[in-house]
Amino acid sequence: MSLLIDTLLQYGALTPQQIQLITDRAETRQLKAHAYFSEAGKIAGEVGFVTSGILRVCYYNKDGEEITRYFIDEANFLVDLNSYTYQIPSSEYIQAVTDVELIVLRRKALEELASTIINWDKITQQIMARAFLDKVNRISPMLAEDASTRYRNFLENYPKLALRIPLSYLASYLGITQQSLSRIRRNIR
Repeated sequence: MSLLIDTLLQYGALTPQQIQLITDRAETRQLKAHAYFSEAGKIAGEVGFVTSGILRVCYYNKDGEEITRYFIDEANFLVDLNSYTYQIPSSEYIQAVTDVELIVLRRKALEELASTIINWDKITQQIMARAFLDKVNRISPMLAEDASTRYRNFLENYPKLALRIPLSYLASYLGITQQSLSRIRRNIR
């Protein structure tokens, strides 16, 4: 729980009473590798915070191929924001890549926090702004880079993550086949 509180405090001040309120509303959850935090077709009703492990956001394209959009590791929030905000069915899956421990806040708990903690909306807006910028910074370079450069940049930016995820998911994220990724890896060594 301390990782969640420390992360929230990076975005705004909280009193001891407010911290206790958050702690009282939060739930700890374990997910086994390959289990889903949220699924396509369902409406997201909770926000998670990863304390250990890795998840991925993925979807199926029109040809039925599974595409990994991005990975979420420790000290990061996760939610299908579009589904959560507009209460519409999700088009994506959030799946555990490894065994995962999360802190979960359900919609009702988040509404209570928003109505009780004066600067809660400011804190959550700053968290969302950072997440959006991180997402843009992840995706934008990948549009103009070749596969080898995308892989090298992934290794440079996420060295620990690269060692913890299956090659099939990494290849999907990079937009290449697993065979191509194996060839690129051989050429880099």
